[in-house]
Amino acid sequence: MPGTPDITLIGGGIMGLLSARELALAGLTVTVLERQKIGREASWAGGGIMLPLYPWRQDPSITTLVNASLTLYPTLTETLHSETGIDPEYLTSGLLITENPDYPAALKWCQRNHTPVESAPESLLTRLNGPFEQPLWLPDIAQIRNPRFIKALKADLLTKKVTLLEDCTLQGVRCKNNRITSLTTSQGVLPVNHLALTTGAWSGQLWQTLWPNAKANTLKVQPLKGQMLVFDSPQGLLDPMILAGDRYLIPRKDGKILAGSTVEKMDFDKTTTAQAKQSLTDFALNLLPDLKPYPITHHWAGLRPGSPNGIPIIGLHPTLNNLSINCGHGRSGLIMAPASARLLTDLICQRTPLVDPSPYQLNAQTL
Repeated sequence: MPGTPDITLIGGGIMGLLSARELALAGLTVTVLERQKIGREASWAGGGIMLPLYPWRQDPSITTLVNASLTLYPTLTETLHSETGIDPEYLTSGLLITENPDYPAALKWCQRNHTPVESAPESLLTRLNGPFEQPLWLPDIAQIRNPRFIKALKADLLTKKVTLLEDCTLQGVRCKNNRITSLTTSQGVLPVNHLALTTGAWSGQLWQTLWPNAKANTLKVQPLKGQMLVFDSPQGLLDPMILAGDRYLIPRKDGKILAGSTVEKMDFDKTTTAQAKQSLTDFALNLLPDLKPYPITHHWAGLRPGSPNGIPIIGLHPTLNNLSINCGHGRSGLIMAPASARLLTDLICQRTPLVDPSPYQLNAQTL
């Protein structure tokens, strides 16, 4: 079809943008459709820790994508910074995990995955309120500043001639002979060569809307709301990231400290609540009393794409031969994103895959 991109992606978050970048680097023409503004959902709202929370408690297939992504991130962020002038602020700030009841499993995971572990610095522990239970200090864990990463990715894609259509809502699909032929959108009918869904928390809802009569019409991806807030603290107040239970503090390059996050099943409700704000505030001030003089300047919420066991869905549709999907990364989307995008591109381009694709396939467990 003249003028039709090789690949059309629905969803302009981290998964969509990185997938578009990989596909463009493979020599394909790419269009990204986003129903709002590029990258303004979970990709913008996240904390940016370069490690899943307690990865030894999660499925090994998650670690596979994490390790593959960690080999890609340094060069990726350096390239984006040099080519766009936007610094994603990829910083190796280290991570202190204050409570580790499964300490032996944590150590084994770190050893297997070549993640250095050291004794927690006493100078840091004395500034924090416990409880402490076999704390782990992981000095090589990095972070990234999500909004700056998104801005850099968007600028980079524009230089690569990727078409970004914002405020473009997908309304329907047309299929013929097990192929998607076109999309009906708020900006008109768009012909399709290959369609990839990178629609995050909206993937399950969109699936039901597009294929309501399919035999298996529920893609098992649901929104998980997370609320966060940020303190306007000065540089040097806290250097490493702190994980305590299921909450954390993340100090940014400019000194501001993020406190997060909640995990709530509230459908697509992104409103912030006074209860969550108070809970996060109490957590942050109790853990790091030095924060007490500094004001909270922002409180927000995002919707993570939850999936069964947190395992993402990356692969080709079993019957629609020009449809693929890359979604369902839960709380670990950022750290799995580069490898997920590379794997999707490998499958579409029929290249040797970066990792074994079988754990992430679209199948009866994910439908």
